[in-house]
Amino acid sequence: MVFFRKDQESQQLTDEERRKKRMKWTIGITAFVIFQVVQALFFILVIMKFKSPKFRVGEFDFQSLNTGTQASPSFDMTFVAPIRIKNTNWGPFKYDATTVNFVYGGVQVGQVAIPKSKANFKSTKKIDANVTLNSTNLPSSSTLGSELSSGIITLNSQGELKGKVTVMFMFKKNKASQMNCTMAINVSTKALKTLTCS
Repeated sequence: MVFFRKDQESQQLTDEERRKKRMKWTIGITAFVIFQVVQALFFILVIMKFKSPKFRVGEFDFQSLNTGTQASPSFDMTFVAPIRIKNTNWGPFKYDATTVNFVYGGVQVGQVAIPKSKANFKSTKKIDANVTLNSTNLPSSSTLGSELSSGIITLNSQGELKGKVTVMFMFKKNKASQMNCTMAINVSTKALKTLTCS
């Protein structure tokens, strides 16, 4: 009777240990599955979410700025434009060569070339472009005279950047970015008053 009772206790202990092992395995497998699901969701919702990089011109100082009068309106200016290509994707953005046009009243007054290159993942590509603008091509009917009398000249920078984002060396998607920035230039201080990009 004593031996039988001991065998029963050892059998119960063994069953208890097995149950605990099964619980540990179940918890471990469940945790692993949840971890894999979270990883997959992160990969799909974050890593594989392709975004168009931001194509902008930053604030700058003028190297030279000369203007005419209201009666004889004109301008010519030079500056180094900080062109910025911000890539927020989890892979590099390889883009083709393009141009940035500087426009006054719908008329192009200057242009800079942007060479073919790439912006690395989660980084900003910086390009400092030498810019020369003048009003030679403006028609006599332009509003430059009235703007000069107000002391503010308004220019726009426009461009389109086309390229391809590559994630994990195999997932690729074509993306295009538009630059559309408006800059107000204070003629008397020869400095930017405002710069906004959309």
